[in-house]
Amino acid sequence: MTTTSIQPRPAIPYAIAILGVLFASICFGLVPYFSRGLTEQGVAPYAVAFYRYIVAAIALFPVLIMHRKAWREITWGLYAGAVMGLGWIGYVTALEKLPASTVGVLYMTYPVFTLVIAWVLFSDAPTRRALLASGLIVLAAIIAGSPASVPIEHIPMLLMSLAAPFGFGFGICVLVHRLSRIAPLARIASVSLGSILGLAPLILSSEVAELLPRERSDWLLIVGIGLVTALVPQLIYTVCSPVIGASQTAVVGSVELPTMFVVGLLTFGEAITATQAIACALVLGAIAITRSRKTRTVSTVLTNIPKR
Repeated sequence: MTTTSIQPRPAIPYAIAILGVLFASICFGLVPYFSRGLTEQGVAPYAVAFYRYIVAAIALFPVLIMHRKAWREITWGLYAGAVMGLGWIGYVTALEKLPASTVGVLYMTYPVFTLVIAWVLFSDAPTRRALLASGLIVLAAIIAGSPASVPIEHIPMLLMSLAAPFGFGFGICVLVHRLSRIAPLARIASVSLGSILGLAPLILSSEVAELLPRERSDWLLIVGIGLVTALVPQLIYTVCSPVIGASQTAVVGSVELPTMFVVGLLTFGEAITATQAIACALVLGAIAITRSRKTRTVSTVLTNIPKR
């Protein structure tokens, strides 16, 4: 009598999962469109950040109730979310004045912050390949943020935007080292709720005029930033990325950065300069360098996470 081993099939086909990650990453790249649209209507940057996380926090709150016994992990998620939410204020503020392509390249420095934070706080030493990729990303950031690309008076704002990749890098470290034992939806829920709680004091101390857009039609931007750039793509990404694996997710997900470039070009009329194109190519090259590694350290699971 012979026995055969049956390999469990993924919940969705591989090709569909590829398209899912591609779609989700394009949605993440649309953030500048909704963000600048709201700030141009007088909405404060911290309110924009609040609106992005509030939909997921409310929709997934029942998941936290179901996983309430994992209160230690949930607490870590709340803490990470607060850091991410506050850091995202710098990203939204920079998008008010700086090209979306430049801010996008600076945001993509989050793997560098992730490696440093993981090394310092969790003794998770980076691989050589990760260090090489980080070097390319740092070079890209220097090129994108050079005086040739950004006016001198905007350099402080550019530096402020680094709070966002720092916060996201911290969130990744917490996810890998503290949240891996709870379900993916619970991770998204705890981080989203943490972001809301971190931003709540700013919201409660603000004038109504700083929280609401001037035109009623711009409420669609609030709905869009919560659904189109957060909850819907996060859910799709969470389902699809494990099917295709971390390395393939990194490659497909890298479309997020070119999407920011296209948004800046088509929506805001921002010309793509040679320096910005070079910076984009360096970031994509750094992603390609790390795509074939398969370990469980922070160095190589940067893509196996709920996206910001």
